[in-house]
Amino acid sequence: MKRTIILSSLVLFVAILLINIFPVQAETSLPQVVYSTPTPNAEGRIVFVVRAGDSCNSISFLTGVPIDELRRLNNLKEDCALLEFQQLLLGIAEKPSQAATPTPLNQIPTPTLPPGSGDVCVLLFDDTNGNSVPDGNEVPLAGGAISITDRDGKISLTNPTSATTPVCFSAIAEGEYNISVAVPEGYNPTTLLNYPLKLRGGDKSTLDFGAQPGSKIIEPSPIDGGKSPILGIFGAILILGGAGLGFYVMRVGRRN
Repeated sequence: MKRTIILSSLVLFVAILLINIFPVQAETSLPQVVYSTPTPNAEGRIVFVVRAGDSCNSISFLTGVPIDELRRLNNLKEDCALLEFQQLLLGIAEKPSQAATPTPLNQIPTPTLPPGSGDVCVLLFDDTNGNSVPDGNEVPLAGGAISITDRDGKISLTNPTSATTPVCFSAIAEGEYNISVAVPEGYNPTTLLNYPLKLRGGDKSTLDFGAQPGSKIIEPSPIDGGKSPILGIFGAILILGGAGLGFYVMRVGRRN
């Protein structure tokens, strides 16, 4: 009888120890894709290089070029099939009307121009397949919020997300910014929700943030100390196994 009690207590102690010493580790979110308007080449052509997972839909969201225009400029078929590393023409930039004239030696130099400005567009999309890239039929997601703040705290802007287009902040002074996203209630992020961005004059940068409904990321709870439900089940099995073993040993002891 004493042996049965000792063995059952040992199994119970091991189960409780396993449940409490292994906290849950949340899955690491993947970084979002960042896109900046390409610099025109020597011929003035603006080219986009297709990446894995890109589609006409996602490229249109990133660049602001309508899908019909992408098809026309690149002679794409109706299904808009793309290949990785394929170069897509987005448009042709206008060349300067005349070359710059050097400053005469005796003339006072032109004062330094004030800082330039650029545009920042943010797309929060319904990442149904969880791959952190807006592809296929994944659409913009409403119900969230986008915030952009500079390092000095002089600029702080917030706009709600849209169900049709990326959220754009126009004519933002060049500088270093933090872009943050709040996902709608009932959704979990599939990308990081903050991104530091260095904006230069003339840039148009687009950032993608993904979210999907349901719960795929298990966050530790302050109430239960971040205990794993899998370890809890394992511990329950050990407890039941120990009880059964104790019952078996007790019956054998009675027979003897």
